[in-house]
Amino acid sequence: MLERHYQNAYVTPDIDRAIEVMRQRFGVTEVLQTEASTEVWTPDGSGASVSKLAFIWVDNLQYELIEPISGPSGLYSDAVDPNQLMKFHHVAMRVGGEWDAFRAKLDEEKRKIVIEGHTPSGLKFCYVDARDTLGHYLEYVWAPDAMWAHLDPGGVTG
Repeated sequence: MLERHYQNAYVTPDIDRAIEVMRQRFGVTEVLQTEASTEVWTPDGSGASVSKLAFIWVDNLQYELIEPISGPSGLYSDAVDPNQLMKFHHVAMRVGGEWDAFRAKLDEEKRKIVIEGHTPSGLKFCYVDARDTLGHYLEYVWAPDAMWAHLDPGGVTG
């Protein structure tokens, strides 16, 4: 399931410096930056995962920068390399239709879920470990249609 790919994500030890590089080297002008605390489940436990995040749209692709701060965020923090400002981590696909049916299909296919969560605003996500085939994780994101207008102001994800 690789349809509706809209995002490439990178982990970083210093999000402010990574944003500056994106601005200087790639001419990025608009950056949505936030710090988020999200309730997540991982095979190693549950809790609030806190990260600094930046979202950057370039044409039809969103770049996400992630600086893990605390909580069950080993999926991100284990990938951070202090000697590499930005390290590729995962791609994200927008899930259409009903989340529960999609999520049941992942279970039916015995996909290895490595983190799963939701936000109070209704966004739901999970990561599948696809490192054995693609070399990275796959994130699947579902949100109410009205929320996509904010997440994707250009309407790229359809």
